[in-house]
Amino acid sequence: MPIPKHDDIRVPALKLLSEKGLLKLKDFVELLGSHFKLTEEELSEMYPSGNGHIFYDRVSWALSYLNMSDLVEKPKRGTYSINNVGLKLLKTPEAVNDYIAEKLSQREVPKQQKKAVISSESETMTSDFTPAEKLYASFEKIKKTRKDEILNTILSKTPFEFETIVVKLLQKMGYGGEIKDSGLVTKATNDGGIDGVIKEDVLGLGRIHIQAKRYALNNSINRDEIQKFAGALLGAPMSKGVFITTSYFSDGALTYVKNLNNSTIILIDGDQLAEYMYEYGLGMQIVQTIELKKLDTDFWDAMKDD
Repeated sequence: MPIPKHDDIRVPALKLLSEKGLLKLKDFVELLGSHFKLTEEELSEMYPSGNGHIFYDRVSWALSYLNMSDLVEKPKRGTYSINNVGLKLLKTPEAVNDYIAEKLSQREVPKQQKKAVISSESETMTSDFTPAEKLYASFEKIKKTRKDEILNTILSKTPFEFETIVVKLLQKMGYGGEIKDSGLVTKATNDGGIDGVIKEDVLGLGRIHIQAKRYALNNSINRDEIQKFAGALLGAPMSKGVFITTSYFSDGALTYVKNLNNSTIILIDGDQLAEYMYEYGLGMQIVQTIELKKLDTDFWDAMKDD
């Protein structure tokens, strides 16, 4: 089944505490994993960013909200127990989430901040996502916007500038290494179907040949264009090529490349091109860096509990 959202975890977590007494976070993860019939793959699934396990994070947030709403207590660090308020509310489990939303909206905050905090917390409580997941989703939304901007900006430049961009991108990705003048954009009048070359060694014995097509986003690259590029590679040593476009490749083009035997051609479509440019920072500036931190359990576990 899908990994449950943090607000779906709250009631089962309360029930576990009413049955088991004191529990630690790792206990919840194991017991709730069994409750929701999650597979090992689902239990170990991580956020796309790689910053933590999804189910563990959602259990942690569910417990945090229960604690902030005074439904559970923490007798000592790292352990949870249900109190009388939690036991009473558990008799009407359908009311738990509404109770938490109302409780948090009434928390004491400085007067000048109260309106903003209530609005923020109410939105968080009614959402299926944890604050961390909201942040990741916002990041992905911003990233998608930037990728669209990258492609639209490329389309406003000349074909030669696009060829220069893709050569620089491959160098940025590590191809050519520290070799001087490893990247070359060929002359348009005599490129023989090759728009750029990356030298992989000092002598230039290993080369990556590039073709770059600055096409409108809805204009596909068909099989015949890949065949022409493959033909241009026949007289090239090692026969390695990268075909990069701002648009996309037809099914016929993808199938043709998959079945090639005498050369290697890598296809990079517009979405992947924008992804690489974003990730490797070509033509990009870092606006702000945000650090998300969590408690260092090794540090705190080394200390004696009260």
